[in-house]
Amino acid sequence: MGKGFERFGLARAPGPGFWETLADLLPGHRRPLDSLQVEITTRCPGRCTYCPHTRQADRWQTADMPPKTFGRLWPLLRRSRRVHLQGWGEPLLHADFFAMAALARRAGCAVSTTTCGLHLTEECARRLVASGLDMVAFSLTGTDAAGNAARRGVDFDGVVVAVETLQRVRRERQAVHLEIHFAYLLLASSMEAVAGLPALMARLGVHAAVVSTLDYVAAPDLSGEAFAPGDDARLSRAEAILRETAAEAQRLGVGFHWDLPGPREGSRGCRENAGRSLFVAVDGSLAPCVFTRLPLAGEDPARLAFGNVNREDPLAIWESEPFRRFRAGLADGPADPRCRACPKRLG
Repeated sequence: MGKGFERFGLARAPGPGFWETLADLLPGHRRPLDSLQVEITTRCPGRCTYCPHTRQADRWQTADMPPKTFGRLWPLLRRSRRVHLQGWGEPLLHADFFAMAALARRAGCAVSTTTCGLHLTEECARRLVASGLDMVAFSLTGTDAAGNAARRGVDFDGVVVAVETLQRVRRERQAVHLEIHFAYLLLASSMEAVAGLPALMARLGVHAAVVSTLDYVAAPDLSGEAFAPGDDARLSRAEAILRETAAEAQRLGVGFHWDLPGPREGSRGCRENAGRSLFVAVDGSLAPCVFTRLPLAGEDPARLAFGNVNREDPLAIWESEPFRRFRAGLADGPADPRCRACPKRLG
């Protein structure tokens, strides 16, 4: 055990102290961070038509997060309810995925991931079940091969086989702690395809789906696939389809969660919950969300990071005055200029 944690730059296997453990058990105790999203790799076998990994391939920086960088996150892990291992890459490609999950679990976090499914073998399924992860999500843009065609290089039937493999192992091991989800991207040109999602979920035993929209437009010709605030006709049509699909999901007994761009009455802030969440890029940079720290070489006007854990204490970065001002601006205004036109804004 000790040698395993040395890879993370930790002299010994860490663990919460007595008072920290007691605090976690107290009724009403809530950790300061709801979630910590960690980009452990920017490598991906897919060539999705809408992804900056494909559209900006000439600027893409491919890297794996070093274990010692992940180890530097320990103070943040201890203050986070959940750690989600995924960013702009396929997390199961990282050789230390399961060691990272184990360290996050040791910090008392719920741990989850999102995968394309291409590397989910029988052995990988067994390790996922044994790891203590409570959720594995599979990415989709459709409910059949034609609808999922935008995910080039990620065969729809292969995703189904991966889900079936994990489901079978989960049931064999009676792993009731682990839920299987779909992370579904609603593209405007094929929004009707989402109607088939509840039936697919019921057939495969998928517990829940989260439907999102294209919030980062990687090339001008993709603007037609996104839903922009003020695009009332398409938003109204999408809302009608999603409400009907949600009713069908309820009838079939599967979870179905969706959201569309635009303000919510009485709500401000960010759909990414930037006030209580944090994104850690593959190089150790701390950013508000994945959209502000793409792994691109050269200038990026959307780039926003408040420090790097390889050079600074991660808690000091989170509690720094610039980061505090940023979060306050999201909640009460004025928001950072990079956030003002973002479809994740609530108002």
